[in-house]
Amino acid sequence: MALEGDVCLWPAGRSSRHPDHGFAICQSDPDSDGGFTMKIEYLHASRYGNGAMVAEEFSKQMAARGVTVSVHPIREARPDELPPADLYLFSSPGRMGKPIGGMRRFLKKVGLPAGTKYAVLTTEMAPQPDKKTGRMPTEEELARWQRVRPIMNEILQDKGLVEVAEDKIQVTGVKGPLEEGWQQKVEAFAARIPIQG
Repeated sequence: MALEGDVCLWPAGRSSRHPDHGFAICQSDPDSDGGFTMKIEYLHASRYGNGAMVAEEFSKQMAARGVTVSVHPIREARPDELPPADLYLFSSPGRMGKPIGGMRRFLKKVGLPAGTKYAVLTTEMAPQPDKKTGRMPTEEELARWQRVRPIMNEILQDKGLVEVAEDKIQVTGVKGPLEEGWQQKVEAFAARIPIQG
């Protein structure tokens, strides 16, 4: 995608098509200083509103850095016709240690060219102590059971997309609320997103 004014590609069907490979060619929009404004397309699934709250906080954090973020629930987006952007952020809640089925299907249909930059920010259930022993799961056990981000990354990287950041925000119950200090975690995640332009 666009790096300091370079040309970026997105699936054809929007404006003009490149005659050889069917992709339209674009550049980030100029800002008031004559530079370019970085664009992020944030695509999320949110059943109970936790993912939507995280998306809103992320947008606020990036706006403070001069970045335009457009937020779309996946049910309102077409994976084969995503708007042009410098970075795509995908966010899914976890269900039984995996991204929800709707997000997995959406990611499998994403039609972005190889080399496109993306990030992943998920909402996942906070670890709970064993009901019999009271013991908290180890990091190794969590890595075996919680596969939300690895599954999302595998789908996207198999398409040749390039990850720039990933993280999770924990949910303390099935319907929420989000963990204590979640806004600070989103702020720290936003700070790891490389700004282009």
